[in-house]
Amino acid sequence: MPVTDPFENFGDVAEIALGLDDADPAVRRVAVLALAETADPDAVPHLARAVADRNLDVRRQAALSLGGFDGPQTAEALAGALTDPDKAVAVAAAESLTELKDQRAGAPLLPLTGHADPFVRAAALRALRGLRLPEALGPAVAALGDPEPAVRAQGVGVIAYLKQEAALPSLIAATRDADAEVRRAALGGLAFARHASAVDAIAGALHDSEWSVRETAAEALGRAGAAESAEVLIAVLDDAAWQVRQKALRSLGRLKVRRAVTSVVLALSEEMAGLRKEAAAALGEIADPTARAGLEGIVNDPDPDVRKTARWALGRLAA
Repeated sequence: MPVTDPFENFGDVAEIALGLDDADPAVRRVAVLALAETADPDAVPHLARAVADRNLDVRRQAALSLGGFDGPQTAEALAGALTDPDKAVAVAAAESLTELKDQRAGAPLLPLTGHADPFVRAAALRALRGLRLPEALGPAVAALGDPEPAVRAQGVGVIAYLKQEAALPSLIAATRDADAEVRRAALGGLAFARHASAVDAIAGALHDSEWSVRETAAEALGRAGAAESAEVLIAVLDDAAWQVRQKALRSLGRLKVRRAVTSVVLALSEEMAGLRKEAAAALGEIADPTARAGLEGIVNDPDPDVRKTARWALGRLAA
């Protein structure tokens, strides 16, 4: 007897959709999967109906499957699922919303930025971030005053993605937010601002009380191409948190700061092998001949990655 594949030969969208009316939730769930497999936009209205199914598993699968489609109808269906009484469905809808690319999908999401539920507000802003919708700037700036840190962080994300200079003061203000994750999100956005005031704000965050914020700031200065910030990066090579020292070394290498060579060479003596490797890599990027003696001193380092990086860096000095 031949073995049949239950996912083959379902027929067209309309025929498959008939399975959504079956009394058995397992059959309805298979119908949802089959509709998604068609990748046919005509499947969206049927999946939108399934996302309101009486069965949790069917609703969750429909929310996940809608992530393979785009457009305002998809966004509207997923927006409704954000308020599903079961959190698993709401989370699935939030994840699928991040897959949207069509800017027209933003229309059903904009009103949700003022929803009573902070989860819905945050999910809507998270989806709007990827759409880069200019109309989302106002709600995003307003979200910076939200009582929930998760909502403020997503508001920062929208502002950062839009890259509008007029919103720069809002991002800078967010680097002083009470929540560390919001401050980190703001610093990540400022890294692409290419503006003196942004660099100053990032540099100021190197004195933050939270090591994770200082780490993000050290990395952001490198991404910002802020060679003028070399002195503050050199200063944090003594930071108590190794993560901050690591990102500072990486940024100094990225910026190719020659005056940092002496300080970076000292980092070749760090106890952690990962930091010694990072210091060697930075010296290779800077490619200053004065680093040769320091690099030659670690070519026999106990750690193979450090030895390999040291040899690579010495090769860069010779080039």
